[in-house]
Amino acid sequence: MPMKIDAKLGLDVFKLDKEPHIVIDTEVCNTVCTDDACLYVCPADLYERDDQGRMTVNWEGCLECGTCLICCDPRALSWKYPGGPYGVQYRMS
Repeated sequence: MPMKIDAKLGLDVFKLDKEPHIVIDTEVCNTVCTDDACLYVCPADLYERDDQGRMTVNWEGCLECGTCLICCDPRALSWKYPGGPYGVQYRMS
């Protein structure tokens, strides 16, 4: 039986850098964004609004697909690949 996506993603390893590779400018995000697309398009479901309504991202589980770069205003999101040995390491079963 083929593995389901959750099981496949559970095999991945994340080596975390001390600095986030995704940074949201909440001022721009709250001013410019009208549809909260990142809440729906991120395949890892990393974006959410906090108790004050500010957009947050749990960058530690990022799959590095870049989908958020397509849907977010470029002024609201700073995104780069993690440096050196950091980031997601995909594992196959």
